[in-house]
Amino acid sequence: MDKTKKRRIQILAASVFWLGVWQAAAMAIGQEVFLVSPIQAAGTLMELLPQADFWQRVGFSAGRILLGFGLGVVCSAALAVAAEICPAAEVLIAPVLQLVKATPVASFIILALVWVRGSSLSVLISFLMVLPVLYGAVRTGIRAADPQLLEMAKVFRLPLGRRLRAVWLPAVLPAFRQGCSVALGICWKSGVAAEVIGLPNGSIGDALYRAKITLSTGELFAWTFVIILLSAAFEKLFLRALDAVSRALIGGEEDAAC
Repeated sequence: MDKTKKRRIQILAASVFWLGVWQAAAMAIGQEVFLVSPIQAAGTLMELLPQADFWQRVGFSAGRILLGFGLGVVCSAALAVAAEICPAAEVLIAPVLQLVKATPVASFIILALVWVRGSSLSVLISFLMVLPVLYGAVRTGIRAADPQLLEMAKVFRLPLGRRLRAVWLPAVLPAFRQGCSVALGICWKSGVAAEVIGLPNGSIGDALYRAKITLSTGELFAWTFVIILLSAAFEKLFLRALDAVSRALIGGEEDAAC
């Protein structure tokens, strides 16, 4: 049995174990208001799936949260390159990003409500939470570039495109990939938290808040499960796409070198 298959079996077994613990706890408490069973939560989710409102909320939240993530990817890469080229830029950028990392998400959300509409709040918060993570990842990758390869590229006067594919991308992409894996989870959590406070109509956060005030614990668990699934699904899809692009760019450069 290979390691991947064994790992999947272990994860499945652990999941079954904790679902059993959850079911036993729900049966012991016996109060759906406090804790529903996984079977009841799954049943509530099945009731939500055929509803058009459910998919509209998923599309609304996913679109805005992923927009914030995309903006974070672009801006973090640009800032990291600027910091590498110009030391003065790094001095200016560092305290701002440190402030973003140190400030509680709730504080940012409340402050941001003064500046932006509730419907745009999750875009801004997702962007801010992703920015320092990916900036640090790209900076780490840039520092990992092989000095000897850089010197060779300089000696042979390789054009910028060749330098990017042959030297910089192989150095940056592993750290960037790891950063994206972390950042995608953060942007979903922070983005939905922003929606719960900002309450834009037609969002997942709005549905969570409505479930809370009506004591619909089954819906709370169902929507939470949806958020977890969306976060995991988008992370896998994005990382697979990133891997495919990496293979195409770096692999193509290796073939050209041969």
